[in-house]
Amino acid sequence: MSYLFVPLFSPLVLLAAAVYAARNPGKRPGRVPLVAELSALAAFGGALLSSALLAMEGPGTSALVGALGIGISVRLDVVSVVMLVLVSFIGWIVLRYARTYMDGEERQGAFTAWMAATLATVLLLVMAGNLVQVFAAWVMTGLLLNQLLLHYPERATAQRAARKKAFVARLSEVALAVSFVLLVVATGTTDIATILESATATWLTMSAALFLAIAAVLASAQFPMHGWLTEVMEAPTPVSALLHAGVINAGGFLLIRFADVMLLAPGVMALLVMLGGFTALFGGLVMLTQPAVKTSLAWSTIAQMAFMMMQCGLALFPLALLHIVAHSLYKAHAFLRSGEAVRNVAKIRRPGPVAVPSLRNVAQAFLSAIAIYALVGLGLGFDGKSAQAIALGVILIFGVAYLLAQGFADEAPRALMRRTVVYALATSLSYFALQVIAVSLTKGTLPATPAPGPLEWALLVLALLSFGLVAIAQSTFPLWATHPAAAGLRVHLTNGLYANAIFDKLLDGWSKRAAT
Repeated sequence: MSYLFVPLFSPLVLLAAAVYAARNPGKRPGRVPLVAELSALAAFGGALLSSALLAMEGPGTSALVGALGIGISVRLDVVSVVMLVLVSFIGWIVLRYARTYMDGEERQGAFTAWMAATLATVLLLVMAGNLVQVFAAWVMTGLLLNQLLLHYPERATAQRAARKKAFVARLSEVALAVSFVLLVVATGTTDIATILESATATWLTMSAALFLAIAAVLASAQFPMHGWLTEVMEAPTPVSALLHAGVINAGGFLLIRFADVMLLAPGVMALLVMLGGFTALFGGLVMLTQPAVKTSLAWSTIAQMAFMMMQCGLALFPLALLHIVAHSLYKAHAFLRSGEAVRNVAKIRRPGPVAVPSLRNVAQAFLSAIAIYALVGLGLGFDGKSAQAIALGVILIFGVAYLLAQGFADEAPRALMRRTVVYALATSLSYFALQVIAVSLTKGTLPATPAPGPLEWALLVLALLSFGLVAIAQSTFPLWATHPAAAGLRVHLTNGLYANAIFDKLLDGWSKRAAT
């Protein structure tokens, strides 16, 4: 079973690069950026080798290097391998980008060291086979990320964002510690595989699930503790890319890893659906009102993480894992190319007024989207799909309906309409095919989605109505955008309904009392 230790190569090579970079913390530190980039590439290679070993040898958990349940162990399965490959790949791309982006910075070497060390701790987190390792990696990731957020310590906004992130991180660590203590008391072990196999529905495990959810929600920047994520833009762009495409996924990974425990607490799952659904709608609407590219991307991340929380609450853990992969790749690309956004917008040719869809066009779009969903579903098969998965597909198809509405506008060119239909069909087919693949790959690793009860049915109906109404309102926005109420609503949404301002005021008050 020595092959189970192979994944440790990836974080170890990054830690070695971090130590080397820390010895050269200044400006243009020689070969440090190149060494860090090559180390990240080697870590990615180690992750690919781990995935090959999983395919050949099968899943398992390594022996513990330590004693009394405290130490390092590796859990090799589909979830850990997917996260290993994803994090190491994004880490390599980000460090490669940072090599040029940070060239000439006064503390380039120190920045590279913190980046490599942060990547190493995230890799140790996703491969962890015991609770102590998960907690230690969770804490270290937060502390190292704080160093990256304070790369420009003289900036007041950077100090405020780092302070808010540190406050939320400490809360999540407390919740995670309480959860793990409850799990150890309930099962008598720190081994994750044993916990998932032996956990039963007792007040200890259900309480542990509640604190797991709290830790995940705090780490994923969910309402109302979301404000810190929108204020970390003072950090260099590579930090934003790593945070939004990698570190922010820790909360979702936590829920997926402990999926068997979460299923023991239906009430906690329902709370995740409600909070995730609300934050997804809230973040998506606020995102549309933001004038700055990176701030808009931050609100997009809040909404996407919330949608993933809702997926976990619906017990669609394989689809939540797929969501992590898709969002991470997109968001890394978006942040690393954010500097070109203004230039690209300026290059867009504007041949005339924008075509505005009428109510009839919007109705046509939604009917066409439902027809596409039915067509794709018949092709890939609705048989065997849970009610939760089918409902999630309907919510996702609402986005396709919004896309179609733009092409169906009476003034839109026919060529645009045809392209829109083709793109909508291709997007739907690709996503639902990936869903089938995700469920197939994680079968036996993640639990199957249980049949919905009365509470779950009520939540599904509420989610469909909420997302459907918002999709219709967004599609018809040009028709009511000139109403006086729309201007006021836009102001409130631009400010995030002032939730972050309230949190700032409370945090300042707590800080002053602590200082006194």
